[in-house]
Amino acid sequence: MKALFDTSSLKCSKVVTNAYSTSFSLGIKLFAPSIRPAIYAIYGFVRYADEIVDSFEHYNQKELFNDFMVDYHKALERKISLNPIINSFQEVVHKYHLQTYAEDFLKRMESDLYITEYDTKEAYENYIYGSADVVGLMCLRVFVNNDENKFNELKLSAKHLGSAFQKINFLRDFKDDTEKLGRSYFPNLSHNNLDNITKQEIIEDIEVDLLEAYNGIIQLPMESKLGVYIAYRYYLKLLKKLKKADSKKILNERIRISNGIKLFILTKSYIRYKFHAF
Repeated sequence: MKALFDTSSLKCSKVVTNAYSTSFSLGIKLFAPSIRPAIYAIYGFVRYADEIVDSFEHYNQKELFNDFMVDYHKALERKISLNPIINSFQEVVHKYHLQTYAEDFLKRMESDLYITEYDTKEAYENYIYGSADVVGLMCLRVFVNNDENKFNELKLSAKHLGSAFQKINFLRDFKDDTEKLGRSYFPNLSHNNLDNITKQEIIEDIEVDLLEAYNGIIQLPMESKLGVYIAYRYYLKLLKKLKKADSKKILNERIRISNGIKLFILTKSYIRYKFHAF
C-alpha cells in the first residue's frame, strides 16, 4: 500500500531530523501534530542535500549531488520516490506549492561544490536567500496552511529569521568552514581575518534580522508559535555568547550552548508562552 510506504518515509525523515539536530527536533515536537510531519520532511531533505556538499569529501560529491537532484525531479513528476527522504519531501512540495523554493535551495547547495568565496554583499545575500531564507519560507507555507494572505504578511519576517539563523551558523562554524571546507561567506573579511571590529559589524547585522523576525513570530498561528519562538531564543542565546567571545576564540573553537542552558531556554519560553508574555 502506498499509504504505508508514505508513512514509513516520513518516519525516515523524522529519524534524520532527530539524528542531526537535537535542538531543531525539540522545536518540532512543540508544533501541533498536524504540521510536524511536513516539517520533518522539509528538514530531512535539506539536511541530506547539505550533507552531500559538506560531509562526503571522500566521495564524488558532484556526482552524488547530481543524482540527488535527478531523483528529486523524477519524484516531482512521478509523485513517488524509492528514496524515502525524497518521497516524503515531494509530497509536501506538491501540497504546499514549494517548487520554486526547493529549486532555489538546490541551486545554492550545488554552488557549494564550486564556489568557495562570497566576496560581494550581493553574492552573500543571494546565497543566504537560497540556503536559508527559502527554508523558512517553506516552513511558513506549512505553518499558515497555504493561507496566501497570512503568508504574505509574515513572509519578510520568515526571511529575516532564516537569514539570522544562517549568519549565526556562519559565525559559529567559522573555523570549520575556513579550515575544513575552504569557504568564506562574509564579504567584509580580508583573507578570512576575523577581528573584533568585523565581528561586531556582523553581529549588528544579525541583531537587525532577529528584531524583524520577532515581529513575525508573535503573529504565527498557535500551532507553530512556541516551537519557532524556542528556536529563536536558542539562537539569540548563541548570538550573545558569540558577542561576548573574542574573535580569536571564534577562530579557534566552536561556540556551543550546553544542554542545561537549552533546557532553561525551553522552560522559560514555555512559561512565557502559557502566560502570553511574548
